[in-house]
Amino acid sequence: MSKLLTNEDWDVLLRRIKQGRCTPFLGAGAAYGVLPLGGDIAKQWAEKYEYPMEDRSNLIAVSQFLALKYSDSVFPKDLIVEMFQESGMPDFNDPTEPHRVLANVNLPVYVTTNYDDFMVKALVRHYREPNRILCQWNRAVKDYVRDNPTILEKDPTYKPTVANPVVFHLHGHVPIAESLVLTEDDYMDFLVNISADPNLIPAPIARALTGSSLLFIGYRITDWNFRVLLRSFDRLAESSVSRLNVAVMRAPSGADEVKEKTQDYLTKYYENIDVRVYWGTARDFVKELWERWQKAGYAN
Repeated sequence: MSKLLTNEDWDVLLRRIKQGRCTPFLGAGAAYGVLPLGGDIAKQWAEKYEYPMEDRSNLIAVSQFLALKYSDSVFPKDLIVEMFQESGMPDFNDPTEPHRVLANVNLPVYVTTNYDDFMVKALVRHYREPNRILCQWNRAVKDYVRDNPTILEKDPTYKPTVANPVVFHLHGHVPIAESLVLTEDDYMDFLVNISADPNLIPAPIARALTGSSLLFIGYRITDWNFRVLLRSFDRLAESSVSRLNVAVMRAPSGADEVKEKTQDYLTKYYENIDVRVYWGTARDFVKELWERWQKAGYAN
């Protein structure tokens, strides 16, 4: 089973990164080992709160159950906030730490569906001054931004640069519980609202999405975050030219024959929607990325 991009794919990707025309999307796998994965959180909650269905590793479904059980849509989000606030930090001294490597390659725009602030902290450690921007997908986030204006509210002409990049939190940010896209209702509202209001993707972010290669790191094959991302940006992609896009995903599990057939099918499926798949972990990918980056003479 081939898990690597071709040398030609790597050449294009490295060139796009060097030009600042690559936009990373960070999923939960980018923080693996520091924060629990969604499936593990779901299993823990399913056991503690007596979730009655069989999909006990589905965080979205279990979160919806908790919101209904307690008649409070913010209850599961408060649990996430508490959990994240008690968690540790990545080891930014580790040369294979994904946030460190992505900060090292000097890009102007980073997008994350994670709730943590690891990308911001990694950029600060590399002597850059990042600006955090939240997707205002619901009224609560709009109210928060009104009281805590971002760089775009202060300076509508702001354009992200390597020195002053932007980290765009698409699905919310801890500790702002109401900003989190977590339950089934949240995902439906997010999709409806982002489709109805193009301004929910600020102009600097929209330009990065339509004018660069997209690099998805830390998503699973069946991850709702990844599927929602692809659906959300269909409208933007229609007006853009074809570019190399890459998704870093763990290989399917199971017997070798089944894994090979599944991987071959999914590779063809994603290539059909202009996404090349690197089969491996986030650390596998960034390790190879950094090695090739140095070999190409870009690490100056």
